[in-house]
Amino acid sequence: MLLLRRITPCLLAIALTTPAMAETNQTGGQQWLAAAPPVPEFRVPESKAAWEQQRKKLRTQLWKLLGDLPTRPKHLSVETLKREDREDYLLEKFQFDNGAGDMVPGYVLLPKNVSGKSPGILYCHWHGGQYDIGKEELFGTNATPVAIGPELARRGYVVVAIDAYCFGERNGRGPGGPTEKNGAGESAASKFNLWMGRTLWGMMVRDDLLALDYLCSRPEVDATRIGITGISMGATRTWWGMALDERYKVGVAVCCLTRYQNLIAHQKLNAHGIYYFVPGLLQHFDTEAVVALSAPRPMLFLSGENDNGSPVDGIHIIEDKVRRAYQLYDAERQFESVIYPGVGHQYTKDMYQRMLARMDEVLKQK
Repeated sequence: MLLLRRITPCLLAIALTTPAMAETNQTGGQQWLAAAPPVPEFRVPESKAAWEQQRKKLRTQLWKLLGDLPTRPKHLSVETLKREDREDYLLEKFQFDNGAGDMVPGYVLLPKNVSGKSPGILYCHWHGGQYDIGKEELFGTNATPVAIGPELARRGYVVVAIDAYCFGERNGRGPGGPTEKNGAGESAASKFNLWMGRTLWGMMVRDDLLALDYLCSRPEVDATRIGITGISMGATRTWWGMALDERYKVGVAVCCLTRYQNLIAHQKLNAHGIYYFVPGLLQHFDTEAVVALSAPRPMLFLSGENDNGSPVDGIHIIEDKVRRAYQLYDAERQFESVIYPGVGHQYTKDMYQRMLARMDEVLKQK
């Protein structure tokens, strides 16, 4: 009995200190996640019929999370500002009224020497803190290994790109006015939309869908053969676009496949701007549910192993769950995710070639 009395206080001390010791071994992100309500696990049902019902509910919930977005105009008012002959393609600059208080400038590149209607691609520019570039990314190599707009046009694609909110010609055109540009302008636009019961991200995706409306309306375009692609913020615009609109027949997302819980656990929330965050999303599901809405359409993800904004452990969880949705359609081959060893947040030449191959495979088939 004497021995037991001596041991018991020691065991009690160990029992009291162990949780605190375990807590100190967690990162700040892990501690916050552990203290928050659990994120519901996303499960793909066993049958395609059950998945189709779940899929409708998921998409409806996704629209609700984006907020009380203004209804998209049924008839888009587009003004062509100029038209240039660029030798092997035609360039038009346009703008449209987004029905939410802003004019959206963009470019359309039209291939020459083609017969019949052409496939179309909506190109989504990145963020990269390069607020002044926006749609001009089509003609540069700030984010891509080639001037991607002319290259796609030369290959026979009609290409459309717009300035997202706070970028390009829209930098300094937010609620803070011309004195609030760059990050300050993005922050002001986000705050304004939160007060209006909606998200800046939702408004950006809404503009992309208006650009899609315009692309599909062009007489040169076969609206049954439309793709979407981009890097970084443009990649996220790509997989959200695929999730919300069936008119996209193929998507290629470069360097931004982020599972949100893993981003938090890795303490990398600031790897993405304020535009990226949708309130309440983790009360319902994580990224895998959004990406699964692309099934069974072709979807290609190209990621760098060392990209802090897309932790690889999260990518693997997304891959596993999304493949189950594609399997229900016997379309597992249509979902592909490639992780490049030793590569960070960059668009490599091999990624570019893979993007082209996937677009050609899907959109050039009649």
